[in-house]
Formats: sequence, structure tokens, C-alpha cells
Amino acid sequence: MPHVFEVSELTRSVKDVVESEFPFVWVRGQVVNLSRPGSGHLYFSLRDAEASLAVVWFRGAQGGKALAGGERYDPLTGEVFEKSLAKSLADGMEIMVAGRLTVYAPRGVYQLVAELVQEVGEGRLWQEFEALKKELAAKGYFAQERKRALPRHPLRVAVVTAPTGAAVRDFIRIGRERGHGAAVRIYPTLVQGDAAPVGIVRAMLRAVSDDWAEVLVLIRGGGSLEDLWAFNTPEVAGAIFASPLPVVTGVGHEVDVTIADMVADVRAATPSHAAQLLWPERAQLTQRLDDLEMAARRGMARLVATRERELVALARGLAWLSPRQRLARLDEAFAGAAARLMRAGNGWLGNFAARLDAVAAKMAGQYGPHSLEARDEALSRRTERLGNAFRFFLAGRENRLELAAAELAGLDPMGPLARGYSLTTLERTGKFLRRAGDARPGDNLSIMVYAGRVKARITDVAPAPADSDDAGRNGEKA
Repeated sequence: MPHVFEVSELTRSVKDVVESEFPFVWVRGQVVNLSRPGSGHLYFSLRDAEASLAVVWFRGAQGGKALAGGERYDPLTGEVFEKSLAKSLADGMEIMVAGRLTVYAPRGVYQLVAELVQEVGEGRLWQEFEALKKELAAKGYFAQERKRALPRHPLRVAVVTAPTGAAVRDFIRIGRERGHGAAVRIYPTLVQGDAAPVGIVRAMLRAVSDDWAEVLVLIRGGGSLEDLWAFNTPEVAGAIFASPLPVVTGVGHEVDVTIADMVADVRAATPSHAAQLLWPERAQLTQRLDDLEMAARRGMARLVATRERELVALARGLAWLSPRQRLARLDEAFAGAAARLMRAGNGWLGNFAARLDAVAAKMAGQYGPHSLEARDEALSRRTERLGNAFRFFLAGRENRLELAAAELAGLDPMGPLARGYSLTTLERTGKFLRRAGDARPGDNLSIMVYAGRVKARITDVAPAPADSDDAGRNGEKA
């Protein structure tokens, strides 16, 4: 579950971040909503086209510091006030404010606490600073890509500074604590005043010409903008830019940013900080060694573990490829195949036996003793019915044969002859004599009778009164 902030807790955290990240800033903008309460403090906002920033200018910071003669000067720039801008400040004025950012917890807003307020257009030194900064930036003096890394744990360090200042003492003290045998060579020079830029450049050239140092350090203690002005000159900036040695600057306090700082390869907030950048603490080195040792141990452990896994994998692969293991696997395969074959055979035999049983049962149902007896009875009944039918058929046929025989016997021309009839043929014509009119006396007749033939001659013909077919047929019979 994420951490849930209290309002005051979150505000304190934001305040810490804002005040640490923006300890001192310059801001330019237009004055709006100026307020002059009875406390003497001034409250207003700086605004540009897109944003607005709340500013508080406390009464104690409005007049600068007093000199012995009663004049007041700005502690940041050293500029002597001719008049206080606080009295003439008005809405609509365009000003530059230097100060520190902070968070006003009761309202939960961030604001700029002004320490120096200048009307734009005033401040000669500031204008010169901005002009030189713009010029050198155009020449690439501040380009990050030209910045060089400092040597690690340098053993020969050239320091360009005032030989009797507190800055060099702090630097040497830290060097003794952290340098671990490093040597520091001081190149003395003025670091303040009109002759300072030339002296700084000359000292840097000596350090370079000695070809001894690994890194060049340019340091000076705190002071006003005017005190530090030597480090805002083009001569010093050019010497730093042209230096073949990496240059570290530690000029003034943390809030002081000079042109030399911008050109240098590394900018330290103070002279002491410059020494700290060159030589880390022994505890840090020890911790770093511990980190490296632990990292090496972890790396070795990972390497060993990896190699062990690889070895196990290789051993498994070797075991897998060995002839004995291969034969064992083949035996297992054969045993498995035999078992499967046995199961398949048993299954087939079982199925075949089941099918045989089913066929036997079916055959027994269809052709068993009971079935045969039933079939026998059925066959007997059918044989009997067939015999009856055959006999009935024969009887019918016999009857029909007898009838046909009777009919044939009726149609037999010899039949009537047996009953006394005869057939008479006129020999003259060879035709049966049907009518009396066909015969003439004297014609010979051939008379067929039962079991023989008789010859006769017509002696008289006496036709019937009505010569008809019936008479004819009767004539044939005669």
C-alpha cells in the first residue's frame, strides 16, 4: 500500500526539496499586486507572459548592510546603494530579484524570499556579467560536450589561489585527510582586484608549462560580486578554456556562480568542495571496496551456480547418450512393446472368443436340437402338405385325363363304327358318300365298318323327300 502523507508531512518534504534544489536564484519579471503592510515588509508577485511567482521582501533585507561611513551596500554585489529601491518599487516595474526559494506552509505555496532587488537596466557588473556570459556561450565555452572528466585519485594537483587565504588551508587540510599520498603544488596569485585576472592567467600558464600536475584547481574564498569579479573576466575564462589540464573551480560560496565556474570542466560549490570532488572519503573508498567485494562474491556465486547447472545438464546429457543407458531404454521399450503386444493379442483373442460365443449362441439358436426338432416337424408338415397337394394334383389330372380320354374316345371315328355305324366311300370319287344324290346306281361303294371293310354296289338310289344336311348325314350313315 503506498505511503499516505499528512498535509504537513508532504509540505515539509516539498519545502526540503525546493530549498535544497534552489538555494539561490535570480528571477526577472514584472511587479504586480504590490502590498505594503505596516510591518515594512513588501509582498508582490513577479509575472511574465505565462507564469507568476510570489515574492516577499523582508524589511531587514531592503537596505543592505551599513558601512562605517553610514553608506549601505549590497552584501551580494558590493554595490553601494544610492537610494533604496524598496521605497520606489511599484506595480508594472520590471525588476530582477535574487534570493532563495522556500515554501510558505500555512498557505501551501512556494515563494521567493528576496535578498537583492534591482530594476532592470541597473547594475553595471550584472550587465557585464550577462554580456560576457552570452558572448562565451556563443563561442561554445560552456558546452557540456567539451567538459572533461577528472582523474580518479589524482596524485599531483596544481592549485592556483592566494597562498595565505583560508581557502587554500581548507583545501590542503582535506587533501591530507583524503589524498592518500597525493602532492599539492600551490601556484600563488592575486584573486581579487584589477591585477588578479592577469595573475590568475599567469599562474595557470606556469602550472601547465611545468607539465607536472594531473589536474588544475582554481579556488578562492567567499566575497561580494566585486570581490569575485576576477573570475568573471574574459582573460580567466579564456585560460580555463585553453587549459590542456582538466580544471576544477571552487570560487566563493555555494550561491556564487562565476564565468570561471561555467567554463571549468567541474564546478565545486566551495574550495573545500573542490578537494572533496578530487579525493573521496576513505570511508567511501572502503564502502566502495566492500561493494566491489560483495559484487565479486555475488558474481562468483552466480558463475559457480551457472557452471554447476551446466555441469548437471552435461552429466544428464552424457548419461542419456551412454550405451548402457541406451540399452536399458531399448529394453524398457521392448518390454513395453511386448506388454502392449500381449495386451493387444489378449484383447483380440478375447474379442474373437466373444464373437465365436456369439456365433455359437446364434447357431445354437438357429440350428440347435430344439430348432432341428421344430424344423423336422415343420418339414414333416410341409412334406405331408406337399404329398396331399401332389395327390390332389394327380387326382385332378387323372380326372382331367379321364375326361379327355372320354372326349377323345367320343371323337374317335372308330367309336361310332363299334356302335354299328359305318363310313361309305364312293369309289368313283374316292369321297365319303354324304347324300343320296351323289350316288348313282351301279357305283361301287367301299363301306368301312368296325374291324373291317365291306364292298358293295348301288342298285337303286332313292333320294329323301327333302334333300337336307340332316338327310345327307342320315344318308352317310346308310
